[in-house]
Amino acid sequence: MDYRGIFFDFDYTLGDSTPAIAEGYRLGFAALGLEPPGVDQVRTTVGHTLADGYAMLTGDHDLSRQEVFCRTFQETVGVKAGGEGRRLMIEGTVLLPGAAELLGALKHAGVRTAVVSTKPGDTIRRIFDYQGRLDLVDLVVGGDEVQHTKPNPEGLRLALEQLSLPAEEVLFCGDTVIDAATAQAGGCPFCAVLNGTTRAPAFDRFPCVHIAPDLTELKTWLNA
Repeated sequence: MDYRGIFFDFDYTLGDSTPAIAEGYRLGFAALGLEPPGVDQVRTTVGHTLADGYAMLTGDHDLSRQEVFCRTFQETVGVKAGGEGRRLMIEGTVLLPGAAELLGALKHAGVRTAVVSTKPGDTIRRIFDYQGRLDLVDLVVGGDEVQHTKPNPEGLRLALEQLSLPAEEVLFCGDTVIDAATAQAGGCPFCAVLNGTTRAPAFDRFPCVHIAPDLTELKTWLNA
């Protein structure tokens, strides 16, 4: 393996929180008197910030209404939620096929791993902990733990710094062009993983060392 570190986005790269995210959107839209979006519509927003996702689906760039949506989401299924809503986000999130096997193989090979995501860091850590897989990831950098979210490379650079790794020796893997732009800005080689809604041609304008249809194929390509 040619990389000392392999970093990942979370949603639709390693995990799937669709039921919780869709419920948060439903309740956030309801708080504003809007017809809730369909699950397939919500899926296209994953990887963006909540405010950007709301604007994408509604065309509404009013900051006060975006704030209502984001607050409702966080209070019902997000970091400020309790009870069933929070359990839906933590316990209802599944690791995608091949994720645990890939992370385990990288750990066995001595390759450092990190998750760099727009999703809150504590949420990601709690998801891995609930799955009994927290030991498979060396570091998590969530979107709430940086000043600037992806595609700004702040989170990626923070992970590189904390794990003492040079950018050129770390592969960043993600499912969206936001991830591709993040890797490019941070100086890391990039691998697209087609677990989400973004198809391979969308990555043509970015340098990609590989496009993996899924995590099982990525593990084979890495010889992990």
